[in-house]
Amino acid sequence: MNKGVILVALVLQGASIAEEEAKEASGHVFAWPFMSWEEMKPRGGTSKGSEVTLVTEAKESWKKLQEDGLTKQERDRRAILSMAGSYRVSFDFVETLGSAPDYTPPRPYFSWGTEHVEVLEDRPGFVSLQHALVMYFEDEEGKVSGPHVMKHWRQDWTWQDPQIHRFAGDRTWVREKSSEPEGRWSQAVFQVDDSPRYEVLGEWHHDAGLSTWRSDNCPRPLPRREFSVRDDYNVLEGVHEITIGRTGWTHTQTNRKMKIEGDKRECVGTELGLNRYEEISEPELADGFRDSWKKAGPYWAAVRNKWASTLREHDRFSLRSKVAEKSLWQEHFGRAGKIESGEVNPAEDAKHAEETIDAFLVIP
Repeated sequence: MNKGVILVALVLQGASIAEEEAKEASGHVFAWPFMSWEEMKPRGGTSKGSEVTLVTEAKESWKKLQEDGLTKQERDRRAILSMAGSYRVSFDFVETLGSAPDYTPPRPYFSWGTEHVEVLEDRPGFVSLQHALVMYFEDEEGKVSGPHVMKHWRQDWTWQDPQIHRFAGDRTWVREKSSEPEGRWSQAVFQVDDSPRYEVLGEWHHDAGLSTWRSDNCPRPLPRREFSVRDDYNVLEGVHEITIGRTGWTHTQTNRKMKIEGDKRECVGTELGLNRYEEISEPELADGFRDSWKKAGPYWAAVRNKWASTLREHDRFSLRSKVAEKSLWQEHFGRAGKIESGEVNPAEDAKHAEETIDAFLVIP
């Protein structure tokens, strides 16, 4: 399998159901029970990954989260750190309501993958977590190849953040003063190329062995699963909940699909989402990620540094979708691939990162 094919295949693994099973299915699909299975068969990835071994004992990070005598900030911090680990991750989304004339529900979305979450930074009032897809593939002859590593999204957490960068639509972000940041954390989410996606404040609550962070309402760009198939809305708006349990965590979303043009706002549909992170012991993911990160990590650090200075220095900025027929992620991933193969001089990482991002930035 060549590298280009691997990158396509790595995007996410999907679940497939045999034709015989489909014929025997009851047709009951969550939120649309009176439609046929064929109409509501989930779309998503189709490749198959290796078998996984789920962890059944409580994680050590969860045990530390339950200790007595912690301050709220420290218990919150431990909840955030509990998201680190190696997981089987599933992504489920279903549209629950539509307001367009002659509305027909779109097919639900389902994909899954094996993903490692690494702590990049842990300092007072700030935690950064890097996600990476770490995949093993089995061919028709039963031969397993891997690990294949692809950088995924990143989340940065800031205690009592005085300001956030809000997505304003049209590939534009605006800095705003935070509303009631006391006792709360902001979660800033970044794309696979480390460009901003969204940032929102929320509060952690700890009760009965569960720790849950609930966000304010938050606008954000369309996700990849949507912008490739939808053009009837331009902003995804919703509330997030992250819940930490004994052996993993969940990310649930209550979303509205908004068409926003100036002051005019129209909701074209609502959606529920559930991303489930289940801790695994096999296959081993951490070593594969760390081996890859030793080579490309310094370049991605230069990319993060450039974005950190951009966010500090500008109250408003936009991003071009392409420059010279290439998207930002293509430029960065191309450079990272050359670094890993030894084709370029790492001493020029910072210069390349800065020049690449500057070419895509639009500063008013």
